[in-house]
Amino acid sequence: MKRILSRVGVGSARVDTVLPKTTLTAGESVEAEVHVEGGSTEQEVDAIYFALLTRYKTDDSTRTGVIDKFQVADPFTIGPDEEKTFPITIDVPVDTPVTVGRTNVWLETGLDIDWAVDPDDKDPVQIDPGPQLSTFLDALDSLGFTLRTAKCEKAPGSIFPGKFVQELEFVPHSGPFSGKLDELEVVPTETQNGLEVRLEIDRRGGLLAEMADIDERWTQLSFTNESVSQIESKLHTEIERHA
Repeated sequence: MKRILSRVGVGSARVDTVLPKTTLTAGESVEAEVHVEGGSTEQEVDAIYFALLTRYKTDDSTRTGVIDKFQVADPFTIGPDEEKTFPITIDVPVDTPVTVGRTNVWLETGLDIDWAVDPDDKDPVQIDPGPQLSTFLDALDSLGFTLRTAKCEKAPGSIFPGKFVQELEFVPHSGPFSGKLDELEVVPTETQNGLEVRLEIDRRGGLLAEMADIDERWTQLSFTNESVSQIESKLHTEIERHA
């Protein structure tokens, strides 16, 4: 009876990932531990699997997006009330969305057990931007832009490699573009080699321009290890050209 119940999740093994911290930086590697505690009966575990997840909006729904996934450990047996600990390394992808605005990210850990409900564990994490995106955001701040909101959305067409992107929406509260722009929408794509940034520059064009969408301009910039002042200058020139 215990074996039958464990197959539907009653008295089954439990899993818990213990992170050394809850704030992670995009691009970093983190050493952690996975604790597995046996249930009321012996069970065969085929693998421990992990997924770093977020949510993104489509035209008509909200979906769960996979940022990265991997698995560790060879098959093992966990006895009743037995405890096992597995050291792991979690590589946070450099393009992990930053947890600001309406963006949430969490780590899901699961045990792959045949003919049973797979036990799982969910750990919300705070994601800070990697060095290149952080420098870019500092440059925007220097130009007087303030973040208004952030969200993950379905990637439009074939412009971006993944299924979803993060859009950061800024407004100019001070600086050279205060009173000239309504907002600046930023879609960053960070890689190991640099930062690609797609910008939507929304000018103050009056009601007719707003209605016809002729007040919006798209452009794209690339950065590779530039300083805050270099990015600020490059941004200023590009936004001024479209504003």
